[in-house]
Amino acid sequence: MAAPVEAKVKASAAASFLVGIAMAVLNAVAADSSLLGPLPGWVQAPLLALVPAGLTWLAGYQARHTVRDHVDPTSA
Repeated sequence: MAAPVEAKVKASAAASFLVGIAMAVLNAVAADSSLLGPLPGWVQAPLLALVPAGLTWLAGYQARHTVRDHVDPTSA
């Protein structure tokens, strides 16, 4: 069974996705798509949003996780 994804990984991927959306909007508003010029416009916006989010999620998921001591709530 796969280990659950930590909240910090989900949050970093969501933040990266929102930044990617912002970049796509700026690219569309400026009408300067020289970076992704060979690709059609309808591919550029999703690509700018999904690639950073996917890479951020993958990097966070592959990173070593901090070992946490188990705290028994009944012992306090």
